[in-house]
Amino acid sequence: MDKQSFSENFSLDRKTSLITGAISGIGLEIAKMFARKGANIIAFDKTDDFSCLENYCKKSGVGFLSLSGDVRNKIVLEEIVKQSIKLFKKIDILVNCAGVGLIDNAEKLEESVWDLTMDVNLKAPFVLSQIVGSTMIKNGGGKIINIASQAGVVALNKHIAYSSSKAGLIMMTKILALEWGKYNIRANCISPTVILTEMGKQAWDGKVGEDFKKLIPIGRFGYPEEVAACAVFLASDASDLINGENIVMDGGYTIT
Repeated sequence: MDKQSFSENFSLDRKTSLITGAISGIGLEIAKMFARKGANIIAFDKTDDFSCLENYCKKSGVGFLSLSGDVRNKIVLEEIVKQSIKLFKKIDILVNCAGVGLIDNAEKLEESVWDLTMDVNLKAPFVLSQIVGSTMIKNGGGKIINIASQAGVVALNKHIAYSSSKAGLIMMTKILALEWGKYNIRANCISPTVILTEMGKQAWDGKVGEDFKKLIPIGRFGYPEEVAACAVFLASDASDLINGENIVMDGGYTIT
């Protein structure tokens, strides 16, 4: 690719993106920003109220498709990909954003919580990447963006299952990048600190949040729009040289 052939505005015009966990939090802001950048949106979530996002996409002038279901169900994942290819011909961008964040002390964590965390945070992104990746190989390439966490980079108290799943997701991404780079597929991770979604605000309200922010060099948590902006860059042609990386968005927390 000629170094001048990409859009410096990070345009996603005429691209099609599949985003899991697209109805709330980080996933919603990624979907909305992708739409503003011109990408068709395929939204997958466990809930079935897609009306607000659908209206947003229509106002942005992009195509929209949605399907609700359990991200752990391979048949459902195969169906959303099948419908996506039928409607949009190909999937250019996959964002694995759906996840769970159940925490407990290592000695108390129930096996069912461990299994749920691994199934949603690690197995499901692999299965969907495998399904979508096979279509990307046939269609000449694409971008896979996995939403991991700073908890996958450093040890955090009570995060035994969550951290393990996110660390696994980071390594899975690197191997996909290694094996699929030759097919013009780029796979990368974004690992945020605490992000002020509605869930994040509730979980880190008060003293626990204030104490944690003191450990972050810039002294604050992140916003969903900041993660979305990073995802836009990774989804755009401007990031084609970036493959197998884990972009840590933590205000410097993990540098010490």
